[in-house]
Amino acid sequence: MRILGIETSCDETATAVVEDGTKILSNVVASSQELHQKTGGIIPEIAAREQIRCIIPVIEETIKPFSHSAIDALAVTVGPGLIGSLLVGVETAKTLSYVWHKPIIPVNHLVAHIYANWLESKPEFPAIALVVSGGHTDLVLMKNHPSKGRDKLRWLGGTRDDAAGECFDKCARVLGLGYPGGPAISAAAEKFTISNCKATSSAYFQFPIKLPRPMIETEDFDFSFSGLKTAVINEVKKLKDNQQFNNITIQQLSFEIQEAITDVLVEKTIRAAEKFKVKSILLAGGVAANKRLREKMKLEIGNWKLEIDLHVPPPPLCTDNAAYIASFAFFNFKPLPWKKIKVEPGLTITGEV
Repeated sequence: MRILGIETSCDETATAVVEDGTKILSNVVASSQELHQKTGGIIPEIAAREQIRCIIPVIEETIKPFSHSAIDALAVTVGPGLIGSLLVGVETAKTLSYVWHKPIIPVNHLVAHIYANWLESKPEFPAIALVVSGGHTDLVLMKNHPSKGRDKLRWLGGTRDDAAGECFDKCARVLGLGYPGGPAISAAAEKFTISNCKATSSAYFQFPIKLPRPMIETEDFDFSFSGLKTAVINEVKKLKDNQQFNNITIQQLSFEIQEAITDVLVEKTIRAAEKFKVKSILLAGGVAANKRLREKMKLEIGNWKLEIDLHVPPPPLCTDNAAYIASFAFFNFKPLPWKKIKVEPGLTITGEV
């Protein structure tokens, strides 16, 4: 079965054709990120206007190798996301469903992120999935594909305030780094690590910086990153007051921010995996592209001596794209009449609004 996926939940305009939920035949992404870099964040109206401009050309490029008759079904993100952006994708998908006489599957963007792993491997159930992005941080237990029953996907915990990716973005802004914040902080942290390894003195630890790991010791599986952001703001103020805010301390702060965020994510995920005796750990979402997070997760699985397979999509499949939208639709094939498809910007990972 070939499914055309459509994803427009944020600032990307993405479409893809995926066969049998695992084989990417075509995958196209147009992003308006360069426009948002000027403002240090996404302007919803600008994102939606760019998607209106791009949606038809992106679809045409995606299905160029096929005729529309070779497409068996459509899948589209209905939420969560920016309402204007979601409407662009949903109304386009509904129109194509009507014109092409193809079934259409509404897709929960958060759960679909997890299915990037099925495009690269064959995860076994039960599994713990960590979905971590700019707007969401959720830890879920998957006993099977969600369409197999209401108890097959269980929410274990999530952020009580800022998401991990949001924390990266806000901290990067405080440090004067670029947008998006995750890659910017990761790059600065890498410079600090390399420089520190080459240093012949203790210059890089002249002003030691230690940030909190919020909620890392709590028994639950919730997260909180707003306090970490506040700690960074206070640290920057102190460094500026002491005239110590420079490239070295920016790199050192970036290193410590990345360590703090990934420490908490890894600790909670590994603890959940051990508690529920899962066979797989699945990383998903834009922050899953973070190299340090991947390294730590693999290391901790070994330290705990857990017989668990770690599945992490390649970075291009972690960020928003339509391939995992189509993959989700194949494994959770529940089409609706096009008239009943509607946007749900406040959708949660469990399907609640």
